[in-house]
Amino acid sequence: MTKYADVLEAQRQFFVAGKTKPVSFRIEQLNTLKQLLKNHDKEIMDAVYKDFKKPPFETYGTEIGLIINEINFALRNIEKWIKPKSVPTSLVNFPSKNYILTEPYGNVLIIAPWNYPVQLCLLPLVGALAAGNTAVLKPSELSEHTSAILHKLIAQYFDPSVVYTVLGGVEESSALLDLNFNYIFFTGSTRVGKIIMQTAAKKLTPVTLELGGKSPCIVEESADLEVSAKRIVWGKFVNAGQTCVAPDYLLVQESIREDFEHELRQAVEHLYGSDPSQSDDYTRIINDSHFDRLTAFLDNGRTVIGGESDSSERYIAPTVLGDVTWDHPIMQDEIFGPILPILSFNHIDEAIAQILQTTRPLALYLFTSDDDIEKKVLEQVSFGGGAINDTIAQLGNHHLSFGGVGASGFGSYHGKASFDSFSHQKSIMKKNFLVDIPLRYAPYDGKIKWLKTIFR
Repeated sequence: MTKYADVLEAQRQFFVAGKTKPVSFRIEQLNTLKQLLKNHDKEIMDAVYKDFKKPPFETYGTEIGLIINEINFALRNIEKWIKPKSVPTSLVNFPSKNYILTEPYGNVLIIAPWNYPVQLCLLPLVGALAAGNTAVLKPSELSEHTSAILHKLIAQYFDPSVVYTVLGGVEESSALLDLNFNYIFFTGSTRVGKIIMQTAAKKLTPVTLELGGKSPCIVEESADLEVSAKRIVWGKFVNAGQTCVAPDYLLVQESIREDFEHELRQAVEHLYGSDPSQSDDYTRIINDSHFDRLTAFLDNGRTVIGGESDSSERYIAPTVLGDVTWDHPIMQDEIFGPILPILSFNHIDEAIAQILQTTRPLALYLFTSDDDIEKKVLEQVSFGGGAINDTIAQLGNHHLSFGGVGASGFGSYHGKASFDSFSHQKSIMKKNFLVDIPLRYAPYDGKIKWLKTIFR
């Protein structure tokens, strides 16, 4: 057996022994994870900074703080979540008691990406532990400093029979996928998501896929342009655009396009100064490969804002491009960086038509004061989730589940949805021996009229 197979076998034996199922054990593990984060937040923020100069404020606000908030929510609700849920009986099964038991899948694999290396590794873990599973974590090799500190801290705080971290790249991920986990949770690209799903299908392993896509942001003429620009610039350029739900492109109504470009310039300068390369609040690109891919887009269309880059720092300025069309290379795939192309429309139906020609996105953002336009967009466009008059802030509400649709993924988590994602709903019907209605038993002669009555 390989080392990873030994780890999984130890976790399987731990789970089969029933040790993860008591609510007291689950609460203990959640509190352990919270203490890990609170005791070592400085080390974690330093590691993330080493990987791509992410400001500590962003790391705490978009990663550590969100996880602690998620843990606290689970701790407040876990006893309610695990209770059997009574449901009504049917006439066919009268008299009987019917209920649903929530049980953990067992041994789960969580594969995380590099762009939010703490949150996207540990936020799913909250759901896995709350639901009573064991977990093997596979953080990204690209965020090597963060992965190393997570590996060290997980080993320090958790029994490896409960939570274990595997470092490495494609080879290690492939070795893990060859094992018989009971559930796989993957966050990453659509391309790799397809590979994960193909591998899981061979074993009929259930999966959650949190992928991406080109998330549109519509700015309609009734919007407050100053506030809209500030919220879009923040949502796009936080983490240097390396966010799966960041606005990927703007659809701006032609009647306000020039004014809105002006507001975007003002917002970028307000957030990052006249020279963002000198700002302590602006993140860098994760590696040279992603830097080269992104800088190839800088000559697409007309430079409205930014356009500067520095390979030695892996710095790309907050950039807005105008006069972009769907034929430009930047519009062929998810950007995942600090470059924001602007396309225009005259009527909202044109904007909707442009979005519908692409695969269903992970997120959509609409800036408008017109309730009819809001209703039309929400009814006609399918997307994972989104916001009206804001960007990416919807992730801060654990009452809103997060997940994609179609090519942007399937399955959801955050809040109770995380608990549900890592749980199997086991339906139970219980009857007594006192009443045994003979209708269902043969011989059936003369009984069909009663059957029709029941189902009518």
